[in-house]
Amino acid sequence: MSSWKDRINLELFPLFRRKLAGVDGLPQLTILGLVSGIITGAVILAFRFAIEWPLATWLPGQTGEAFESLPLLTRSLLPLGGALLLGLLLHRLHISDRKVGVTYILERLNYHQGYISLKSAMVQFITGVGTVVTGQSSGREGPAVHLGAAASSLIGQWMRLPNNSIRTLVACGAAAAISASFNTPIAGVIFAMEVVMMEYTIAGFTPIIMASVSAAVVTQAVYGTTPAFDVPAPTMQSLLEIPWILAIAVAIGVASAGFVRLLVAATRFNHHPITLRMAVAGLIMVPFAALVPEVMGIGYDTVSKAIHGQLTVGVLIGVALAKLVATAVTIGLGMPSGLIGPTIFIGATLGGAFGLIGAQIAPNAVSGIGFYAMLGMGAMMGSVLQAPLAALMALLELTRNPNIILPGMLIITTSSLIANQVFGQRSIFLSVLRSQGMSYQTNPVIQALRRVSVAGIMERSVRRTRRNITLKAARKLLKTEPRWLVIDGQKGPTAAMPAVDLARHLEDHAEELTAAEDALDEPEPAVIDLMKIPANRRDLAPVEFQATLEEALNRFDETKAEALYVTRHGAPGIQRILGLIQRADIEHHYQYKRR
Repeated sequence: MSSWKDRINLELFPLFRRKLAGVDGLPQLTILGLVSGIITGAVILAFRFAIEWPLATWLPGQTGEAFESLPLLTRSLLPLGGALLLGLLLHRLHISDRKVGVTYILERLNYHQGYISLKSAMVQFITGVGTVVTGQSSGREGPAVHLGAAASSLIGQWMRLPNNSIRTLVACGAAAAISASFNTPIAGVIFAMEVVMMEYTIAGFTPIIMASVSAAVVTQAVYGTTPAFDVPAPTMQSLLEIPWILAIAVAIGVASAGFVRLLVAATRFNHHPITLRMAVAGLIMVPFAALVPEVMGIGYDTVSKAIHGQLTVGVLIGVALAKLVATAVTIGLGMPSGLIGPTIFIGATLGGAFGLIGAQIAPNAVSGIGFYAMLGMGAMMGSVLQAPLAALMALLELTRNPNIILPGMLIITTSSLIANQVFGQRSIFLSVLRSQGMSYQTNPVIQALRRVSVAGIMERSVRRTRRNITLKAARKLLKTEPRWLVIDGQKGPTAAMPAVDLARHLEDHAEELTAAEDALDEPEPAVIDLMKIPANRRDLAPVEFQATLEEALNRFDETKAEALYVTRHGAPGIQRILGLIQRADIEHHYQYKRR
């Protein structure tokens, strides 16, 4: 007897799934985007509370980030103790269960069609909270993206949606997480398209926008409508500042490349035991915590001070370099920390430092310190992530001032070009993937095939039959007017044949078959062997209903089959055949849709 979950999935969602299998399921995807955003918003609220409550409880001050106020010995040993505890926790997990963050999400999208487990989300929640609370050089946005993507993926898995829809849901969760973390709905959408999916499609925008907006509404109900940072109105005083902005862009492009290269270099030690690597990461944090405690935790209090010009040039440059080194080395060694927050910290402090230097050189011609801090923040984010549009949208939403657009475009694109063209830097997430021996397919053909499920183009007029059937059964079978017959062998479906071939055989041998049936003394009817009659049969292999066209092509290559029968498992032990797909169907669909 099937469970209530199986009954719901089989009875409630079949039409819903069918629409989502193709490219015309936009209303259904929009509903899913709304659900994804609401659930992700709730998850991010829980995640933020799990971080903010313990910090507000035992740290001095009102900000919940005042690690600098802790006694020297306490703040020095805190990250070491936290690293040892996290190392023991990760040691108990399988290597595949230790992976967290945006890099892991890209891996699941590229190699597993966006399937993310509940266990992985729980590991990310615990380690994400642990790294921040114990004073590691960390951020909450990367873990938030993982949690949002996982929550949305689990929705699709529970509903047994086609894999192309699960991939879209992962992007919805990522957008909702960024939107909920920064209160930047537009930047969340662009981040999901530019960093996670690495493509822009009309069908993808609508559900992702819905997810981003609904997540923002959920978090605004708790935290209000103010952005993540209190920013003074930034304006560029004169066009004469453009050369200075370009100089800052070059410096941040160099810093970005150094950050990525240092992190990737540290991943070379990943063959060592995780407990050893985490202990080393904790030891590395000890001198930073003692001498530059601003690098501990998320550090948005330091970002706010940089924006308001409350720190000196020396302090800003010192904490920026310390944050860069501490974050890159510890994360490269395996610390499950977020990457996005530290890039914002580094960019804001470097930008603020250059703003102060510019003010000393030309006090009457340079804009405010907050202006340069915000530009530096956007430039570092865009350069490290190689996502200039997402960085620009984040900058616009955080400042809520359109005057930042022109200088923002200039500094973000220039720093990104310096890092990419001069130093050969790719997105930090792709760089980490490559260091692990993996990649992310951005080929337009592959991306197009991932948007459609096999259920969207399969031939549904299919009937399953035994190999040996009676004349009466054959005539009855043809009355249903199928296009294909799937022939069962001893171990399941083995071949498919056009139904017209059986009809032709009956027509050509009508008298012979009728005579043979009438001549039998026994009550046994005449039998037709579907594997022996003349027919254009196809060798078969199975493919799951949820599979994308990319997976179907891979299945063709693996099995050398001439056709795939699309199957879905209902109750335990029951396999339903829903349709048939040939390689030519995929090629025709791609060529037709590309026009």
